[in-house]
Amino acid sequence: MKIYTKTGDQGSTSLFGGKRVLKSDLRIDAYGTVDELNSWIGVLRDQPVNQNRSTTLIEIQDRLFTVGSILATEPGNTKVKIPALAEADINLLEKEIDAMDSLLPPMKFFVLPGGHPTVSFGHVARTVCRRAERLIIALNQAEPTNELVIKYLNRLSDYLFVLCRMMAHELRAPETPWKPRM
Repeated sequence: MKIYTKTGDQGSTSLFGGKRVLKSDLRIDAYGTVDELNSWIGVLRDQPVNQNRSTTLIEIQDRLFTVGSILATEPGNTKVKIPALAEADINLLEKEIDAMDSLLPPMKFFVLPGGHPTVSFGHVARTVCRRAERLIIALNQAEPTNELVIKYLNRLSDYLFVLCRMMAHELRAPETPWKPRM
């Protein structure tokens, strides 16, 4: 199988099921942003501080491929076999959030992104996750989308925020409070 097909040279691509759409289509933007997020999760997984979280991060990457498959499938097409997203996937994120949060000091202020390059990578992943969520919500307004996709990304951004705090804690990196000028 060749990596290049030349079928997209005129600016269109195929959804699972065969329907061709422009590469600028909101659906393509949504699953492309999920793909970008998956790459940032890979960057986080490669950080030494996350060695013990590698299994969870791989699970998240797998679920993001599932989300991408759901989004890349032509709406209403039931003939295409794609993996399913389940409430258990969201529960896993919640369990991980709670476990990390129990080890962290309570938040008393908004935190400025940064403090250590690894923590900054995490905040980039979190903001890409939020962008993917916004795009999928916009897509959902145009055509129905699997509600678990939105819920999963919402919880994933929460997970990534707590992960950033956890990494900062483990790396002894400062959490810089936001002090608004009034």
